[in-house]
Amino acid sequence: MKQIIKTADAPLPIGPYNQAVVFNGMVFISAQIAIDPATGELVLTDIETETRRVLDNVKAVLEASGSSLDKAIKVSVFVKDMNLFSRINAVYATYFAEATAPARELVQVSELPRFVNIEISVIAAL
Repeated sequence: MKQIIKTADAPLPIGPYNQAVVFNGMVFISAQIAIDPATGELVLTDIETETRRVLDNVKAVLEASGSSLDKAIKVSVFVKDMNLFSRINAVYATYFAEATAPARELVQVSELPRFVNIEISVIAAL
């Protein structure tokens, strides 16, 4: 049976979906964008700040589900500009240790919700 995860420590969904779903020992995190859950405002100062906000949101949803960043198995990163790759990676490396980092893809897309620059979803173990 699936369990729906909701936490006030991450932004509420802006559509017909949930922050995460737990099923069969796995947690599936909906893609997060750089919304500050305390204010509901987008954090778009620069790509580093935006990436940190997104990963903090991911971390909050993982923790609310009973998981954590170190249990992440697969990360999907969507960006509007591939030229930001190295700057995103520098922030990403502070959240995931290279030796135990999850599998990942980083894909450039033409547009993202609310016109943000990055969106990240995660699949993790409990």
